[in-house]
Amino acid sequence: MAAKKAAKKKVAKKKVAKKVTRKKVSRRKVAAKKASPARKKVAKKKVAKKAVSKKKVAKKKVAKKKVAKKKGAKKKAVKKKVSKKKVAKKTAKKAVAKKKVAKKAPAKKKVSAKKKVTKKAPTRRPPARKRTGDPLSGPIHGIDPYKPKRGEEYMSDAQLEHFREILTAWKKELMFEVDRTVHHMQDEAANFPDPNDRATQESEFGLELRTRDRERKLLRKIDSALARIDDGSYGFCDETGEEIGLKRLEARPVATLCLEAQERRELAERQFRDRDDRYR
Repeated sequence: MAAKKAAKKKVAKKKVAKKVTRKKVSRRKVAAKKASPARKKVAKKKVAKKAVSKKKVAKKKVAKKKVAKKKGAKKKAVKKKVSKKKVAKKTAKKAVAKKKVAKKAPAKKKVSAKKKVTKKAPTRRPPARKRTGDPLSGPIHGIDPYKPKRGEEYMSDAQLEHFREILTAWKKELMFEVDRTVHHMQDEAANFPDPNDRATQESEFGLELRTRDRERKLLRKIDSALARIDDGSYGFCDETGEEIGLKRLEARPVATLCLEAQERRELAERQFRDRDDRYR
């Protein structure tokens, strides 16, 4: 009997526990039903807030774009104004420059008119001598070239005297150069310690000595020409006996051959240079 009573108590407890659990579940359901509208409201509020924030961001972007467009338009307008001002300044400068030029032009005209008034009659100058390309037109060794008279005899006394003066002046110049070279070599006859300086000095002395040697041979020819003037054979070719000519003698006062004979001799020297020593 006691076991039955205990089993009945357990069954009753189980039933009570089931009822309690059912009540709890029902309570939870009721609470869930009550809480679901509140959650829905909160979610709706969040969605609404997000939509509002998105709208605000979009509005801000649109406002920024409008501001940027306005700034760009303002900058373009300012640039256009600046360029227009520059163009206007340039045109104004050009106009001012043209006005200055226009003002200067009459001033120049006035000055030229004054100059014309103050100018004197030009004085007549003697006509300048025309320069000819003839090298014999100038003085030779300080002596003007001889101008033969009409009908004058070839190698007259006046012509012989003229060439005597030329040869004498030429001889004096050569002798002066000889004396100058001697004094120069005596003054600068020093032993330089530097071999380069010594070599330069020796080369200069050698060049001067070679020049003086050629002039020594020329002095012999001048002496022989003066001797021919004295004996009356000056001015005539040694080979043909023809007249050498005044122009050739002015160019080469020591010439002994006429032009044709000199050409023949030079041709023979070129042809028989290695064969015959007669024309040297």
